[in-house]
Amino acid sequence: MTSIAALLGASLNSWAAPTEIKFSHVVAENTPKGQMALKFKQLVEERLPGEYQVNVFPNSQLFGDNNELSALLLNDVQFVAPSLSKFERYTKKLQLFDLPFLFKDMDAVNRFQQSDAGQQLLNSMKRKGVVGLGYLHNGMKQFSASSPLVLPEDAQGKKFRIMASDVLAAQFQAVDAIPVKKPFSEVFTLLQTRAIDGQENTWSNIYSKKFYEVQSNITESNHGVLDYMVVTSNTFWKSLPADKRKVIKASLDEAIAYGNEIAAAKVNKDKQAIIDSKRSEVTYLTPDQRAAWVNAMKPVWAQFEDKIGKDLIDAAVAANE
Repeated sequence: MTSIAALLGASLNSWAAPTEIKFSHVVAENTPKGQMALKFKQLVEERLPGEYQVNVFPNSQLFGDNNELSALLLNDVQFVAPSLSKFERYTKKLQLFDLPFLFKDMDAVNRFQQSDAGQQLLNSMKRKGVVGLGYLHNGMKQFSASSPLVLPEDAQGKKFRIMASDVLAAQFQAVDAIPVKKPFSEVFTLLQTRAIDGQENTWSNIYSKKFYEVQSNITESNHGVLDYMVVTSNTFWKSLPADKRKVIKASLDEAIAYGNEIAAAKVNKDKQAIIDSKRSEVTYLTPDQRAAWVNAMKPVWAQFEDKIGKDLIDAAVAANE
C-alpha cells in the first residue's frame, strides 16, 4: 500500500501544473532588460522543467512603471526590474543613482554596485517587503530636446519628462528647466505632440522606443546612470523551497550578467544607428561645455546629502578612481 501511495503521489506531481512566475517590465524586448528577462525564462524552465513557468510581459503590457511595484507587493507579478529612481518611496538611499554627474562612466557604476556599500543597498527595502536581487545596466543617460542643448541656459524654460524622482526634478530645476513626471509608456506621444520639449535616456531606450524620430537634437552628456534593480517580494521569495530558490537565484544572476553584456555592446551600436538615421543631430560637448553643466547641477548633491547619506556619496565618488 505504501508503494502504491508513493507511485500515485509521484504520478499526481508529474501532472501538476507548473507554478507560474510573472516577470513584468516596461521596455521593449530588444533592450538589455527585455533580453535579460527572456534569458531568465529560458534558464529557469530548462533547470526546473515542468515545475516553474516564467511568463514575461514587456512594454507595460501588465503594469506601467508607476504601479508595477504595488503589483509586486500584491503578488500580481513576482519579478519586476524598475529603474533605480522608482524606489524613492521605499528608500531614499537609492536616490544616490539619480545624482547628476556622480559617476564618470559605467565602469565606475559597476565598481560601486559590486562593492560592499552597493550590495548592502540591495537589502535596503526589506522592511517594506521588497527584496533586491541584482543590478542590471542600461547605460549612461543623454539629453534630448527639440532644439540644441549645448550649455545649461539652453534648457531654460523647456519641459523635460522625468521619472518620479525628486532628485531628477531638482536636476532640471537647477538649470531653470521644467521637470514633468510622466510614465515611460507616454514619452513618445508627449514628444511627438510637443507636450514636452525633451527627455533624458540611454542610447538603448532612445533607439528602441524611437525617441530620436521625434527629437531633432541629442546631447551626449553622460550626465547620469539609468540602471535597474531586479526585485521580488519578500513574501514570494520566502514561499519558494530553499533548493528551488537557489536555482532561480543562480538563473537570475546568469541572466543579469547576460543582460549587462548586451547593454555594454548596445551603447555604440544604437548610438550609431541613430546617427545613421539622420533623424536627430548628436551634439558632443567640449570639456568647457560639460564643466558648465556639472557646475550648474552638482549643487543637487548637497541638497539630498542628508537623505542619501554622505558616506554613500563618498563611496560612489571613490568608485570613479
